[in-house]
Amino acid sequence: MIVICAEIECKLYEGQSLKDKRSVIKRVQSKLRKEYNVSVAEIDYYQLWQRIKLGVVAVSNEWTHAEQMMQEVLKTIDSFPEFERTLTTMDRL
Repeated sequence: MIVICAEIECKLYEGQSLKDKRSVIKRVQSKLRKEYNVSVAEIDYYQLWQRIKLGVVAVSNEWTHAEQMMQEVLKTIDSFPEFERTLTTMDRL
């Protein structure tokens, strides 16, 4: 079993409240879960409305498949115009 974990920090530009932030996060989470079958959660900056930190975990039986899946997840996150990905850290387990 191959597990890849990513911590993804983002800067939210259009949000003016925590409610706006939560709606963006909810859309991102549902799209990633539906398209890539990964686990996604907000893991930090809960009370800051312009910063997002997501944790994404992908499980596979091959390294190449897990890495390709995580790269596709990052491309999808980059496709959202409301925020910008600023820092990404990945770990293999």
